[in-house]
Amino acid sequence: MNTELVGSITQIVLMIVLAYPLGMYIAKVYKGEKTWLDFMAPVERFIFRLCGIDPNVEMSWKSFLKALLTINLFWFFWGVLLLYFQQYLPLNPDGNAGQSSHLSFNTCISFMVNCNLQHYSGESGLTYFTQLFVIMLFQFITAATGMAALAGVFKAMASKTTQTIGNFWNLLMKSCTRILLPLALIVGCILIVEGTPMGFDGKMKLTTLEGTEQMVSQGPAAAIIPIKQLGTNGGGYFGVNSSHPLENPTYLTNMVECWAILVLPMAMVFALGFYLKRKKLAYSIFGVMLFAYLASVAINTHYEMKGNPMISAMGIDQRAGAMEGKETRLGAAATALWSCTTTVTSNGSVNGMHDSTMPLSGMMEMLNMQINTWFGGVGVGFMNYYAFLIIAVFISGLMVGRTPEFLGKKVEAREMKIATIVALAHPFVILIGTAVACYYWVYNPAFVEAEGGWLNNPGFHGFSEMLYEYTSSSANNGSGFEGLGDNTYFWNFTTGLALIISRYLPIVGQVAIAGLLAQKKYIPESAGTLKTDTATFAVMTFSVIFIVAALSFFPALTLGPIAEYFSIYR
Repeated sequence: MNTELVGSITQIVLMIVLAYPLGMYIAKVYKGEKTWLDFMAPVERFIFRLCGIDPNVEMSWKSFLKALLTINLFWFFWGVLLLYFQQYLPLNPDGNAGQSSHLSFNTCISFMVNCNLQHYSGESGLTYFTQLFVIMLFQFITAATGMAALAGVFKAMASKTTQTIGNFWNLLMKSCTRILLPLALIVGCILIVEGTPMGFDGKMKLTTLEGTEQMVSQGPAAAIIPIKQLGTNGGGYFGVNSSHPLENPTYLTNMVECWAILVLPMAMVFALGFYLKRKKLAYSIFGVMLFAYLASVAINTHYEMKGNPMISAMGIDQRAGAMEGKETRLGAAATALWSCTTTVTSNGSVNGMHDSTMPLSGMMEMLNMQINTWFGGVGVGFMNYYAFLIIAVFISGLMVGRTPEFLGKKVEAREMKIATIVALAHPFVILIGTAVACYYWVYNPAFVEAEGGWLNNPGFHGFSEMLYEYTSSSANNGSGFEGLGDNTYFWNFTTGLALIISRYLPIVGQVAIAGLLAQKKYIPESAGTLKTDTATFAVMTFSVIFIVAALSFFPALTLGPIAEYFSIYR
C-alpha cells in the first residue's frame, strides 16, 4: 500500500517540477523568442507557402475565430468521409468495416472537438488508415487549436491596447511543431522500448496458457498513444484504452502516460505568468487548480484503496482495495490517480473502468468534468477559468466598491454577459441532455428497447451512467461509465450536439472577451485597483467557481452517486 502511494506522489511531483520549465519554453514559443527548435522554421515556412498563408499578418479577434472555425469545418467533412468509407481505403489488414452514418458523425465530431468520446471499440472500429489520418491527425490539430486560442488570449491580455490578437495559423503551426511533436516523439520512444507495438501488420495469432488460440491486434499504437495523452485527447487505440497491456505495458509507461496527460495543462498556467510577466498571478491560479486536483485525488485514493464494504461483508479479502475493473499490475491507487488526472483535464483516457469505481469516486470524476476549470484541456482549460476570473473580478469589484478591472482593463456589462453565458451553458447542456434521456427511459421504454435497452444497471447507478455520458461530452472529456450502451442513434446524435455546443461556444465567448478587453484603454494600476494575484482573490475565484459550477449539479449528483453511496454504506 505504501509503495502504491509513493508511486502516486512521485507522479504528481514530476508533473509539477517539469511543468515549470516547460511553461517557460511555451511562453518563448508564443512570443516568438529564440528556442532550441528554431530549426523547424524552414519546414513551417514551406507549409505556409504551400497553403498560401502569410503567418505574419495580425488578426482581429473576429478574423482569428473565423480562421479557427473554418479549419474545423473542413476537417469535419474530411473525417466523416474517411470513417464512412474506411473499408475501401488502404492499411486495413484486418478487414474492418466502415462506420455507420450516425457513428461516423459522432466519432468525427468527438475527435474534432478534442473530446474523443468513443462509441466503438478502437481495434475493431477503425482501420490503420483512419487511426492515422483521422484520429492521430485530429489529436494534433484539435489540441493545437485550443493552444492557439489560448496564445491569442495571452497576447490580448499582455497588450495595453490592441486591435489584434496574433495570427491563428502561425500559433496553430508552432503548437504542433514546437511543442506537441517533440514531446510526442519522446513519449513514443519510451513506449516502444517498453513494449507498445508499432507497425502495420494485421492481427497476430497467439496460443494462450489454456492452449487456445487468440488473435491479438497490433498496429501503429506507439505513434498514436503519446499525442492522445499530451493533447488531452484520450481516445483509446484499443477498446479498453490504457488498461490494455499493449497500450500501457508496464508501471513505467503508466507513470509516463499519466504524467503526459497533465503536464501541458499545468505548463500552460505557468506560461501565462512568463508571457504576461506576472508570475504571482500564475502561481495564484495554479494554486487554486492544484488544490482542487489534489483534493479529488485524496478522496478517490481513499475510497478505492479502502474497498467495497458489501464485498468485505462476503468475507472477501480487500487489502488490495476495490479491484473490480482495475488492473492488478497497476493497483487501486494508480487507477484512482489516473481517474482524477484524466477528468480534471479533457483527456478521458482510462487505465481502469470508471463504471466500477466507488460511488464517491465516480462523483469526483463527474464533478471534475462538471466544474471543467481545474487545469482542463490543453489551452481551453485556462480559458474556462478565464471566464470565471472575469465573473469574480466583477463581483469582487462591486462588493468592495471599486471599478471592476482585470489587467488594467475595465470589465463591463458586455464582458459579463458573455462570461455568464459561457459559465451557464455547460450545466445547461449536461442537465437538459440527462433530463431528455431520463424522460425517454421512463416514458418511452419501447424506443429505448428498440435501441438495445441502453442501461445494464438500473436505479441510482443507471442514472449516473447517463449523467456521466453528457458530462463527459460537454466537458470534451470522452471517458464513460461503460455500462451504458451508447452506440445508438439517440446517443450518437445527442452527445454529438452536446460536443459541438460545449466546444465552440466557450472558445468563441472567451476569445471575444479577450478581444473586447484588448481594445479598451489601458488603465495603470493604482491604490484603488483590485489585486487579482492575491490569496484572497484566489479564494474568491474558487468560491465563485464552486457556487456557479459545482452547486448547479448538486441535485443531479444527489440522485446518482450520493444516493448510491448511502445504499452501499447503509
